[in-house]
Amino acid sequence: MKGASDLSGSIGTTLLRRHIGRWLTVLRESAGISQDAAARALQRGSSTIWRIEAGDSRIRFRDVDVDAMCTLYRVSPETRHRLLTMTRETREAPRRAWWHDYTESALPAWFGLYVSLEDSAAMIRQYEPESVPGLLQVRAYAETVTRLPVGLLTEEQIAHRVKVRIERQALLASPRPPHLKVMLNEAVLRREVGGPEVMVAQLQHLLDVTERHSVSVQVIPYTVGAHAGMNSAFSFLTFPNAPLSPDPVEPPLVYVDTLTGSLYLNKADEVRAYDLVWKDLESRALDESASRDLIRQILEEFASGQPDRREVAEE
Repeated sequence: MKGASDLSGSIGTTLLRRHIGRWLTVLRESAGISQDAAARALQRGSSTIWRIEAGDSRIRFRDVDVDAMCTLYRVSPETRHRLLTMTRETREAPRRAWWHDYTESALPAWFGLYVSLEDSAAMIRQYEPESVPGLLQVRAYAETVTRLPVGLLTEEQIAHRVKVRIERQALLASPRPPHLKVMLNEAVLRREVGGPEVMVAQLQHLLDVTERHSVSVQVIPYTVGAHAGMNSAFSFLTFPNAPLSPDPVEPPLVYVDTLTGSLYLNKADEVRAYDLVWKDLESRALDESASRDLIRQILEEFASGQPDRREVAEE
């Protein structure tokens, strides 16, 4: 069994709490017991049972309470052991994630949640039609795109957000990085952001980072014509299993970013729709080797001062 310090590096405590809460809810409902009835039997307030099942961070999962719930819900010894193991993990002093320092001052609340989810994901699949994803941006590229539209953010906000974006990239060098799979529209590679020197550095970074076994980048070339990803960019996150459990700590979800907010999609039909989009992109994209060849070709065009922008102009 993994120790607490090991697990805290791969599964966020918040996600583990939510997973435990969902499991306790299912066990209570399977036993035919209402929240109010459970509260009376356990001599706890109904609001306390609700917070436990919501995975509320203010609740401490005590062994005595979890054990009493398992007895009341008539769970198997194996399930009791799994629950007690998971709840003990939540009581270990969790590592302070780097992004906690920024959620108040630099990150909008709706994006701060995404960063916390990203930090715990087992796999991140991203499609980008217009720009390099934040996890793969070099600083100069990040500074250029963060300034747009002009006048939205102050210089201080821009500096903070760029710093966050660069620090997020440490995730890819962690002991257990998520598998990052990126699909890029060819326009991302050809659209000049920050000038030729910035593009040379950015494209070289894409080549360098794809040397890692946990990162893959594929390109959707112009020649494929229409494809299922034409509606919008998105990130598709899947999560690791909870300790001693065959179930993921969090259901898969799709994140769609906008200028002033975001969408978190986790209903079965929503997830299935974006999974179909991803499969369509995979069927049309260049493979990883051919994608690297195209990135290298476009890098050389920028380096020589002769980038081919015809397709970008015609989009």
